[in-house]
Amino acid sequence: MITKAGSAKWMGGLKDGKGTVSTESTALKDQPYGFNTRFEGQAGTNPEELIAAAHASCFSMALSMILGQSDLTPEEISTTAKVSMDKDGDGFAVTKSHLTVAAKVPGASEYDFMNAAEAAKAGCPISKVLNCEITMQATLA
Repeated sequence: MITKAGSAKWMGGLKDGKGTVSTESTALKDQPYGFNTRFEGQAGTNPEELIAAAHASCFSMALSMILGQSDLTPEEISTTAKVSMDKDGDGFAVTKSHLTVAAKVPGASEYDFMNAAEAAKAGCPISKVLNCEITMQATLA
């Protein structure tokens, strides 16, 4: 079993408060977040951006693994995840993650690439944890 940790510290009320988020590896260390970074476009990070980064990176690794099972080695996989959060009753919910992926995979047919991309979309651990619609646009260069 692999266990990784992230932490957050919050001080103050919802709109006037401020927080920091860190990862166990210190790749993120005391990165600022708050209402303004989440809803008003201010500098800093937010939970949805972090989920998007996790989804994009996890998907890319899963796609590389699945292609490798067919003896295909990608030269490059570029993935962007766009996570959508919508009003849900009195609160909000993450409702969608859209993956846009472009890959250069020598020897891969469009069919093989699309099958691998669909398998990675369904099978990457972050896709499995998200309880939302996951869509994708994939392009083989």
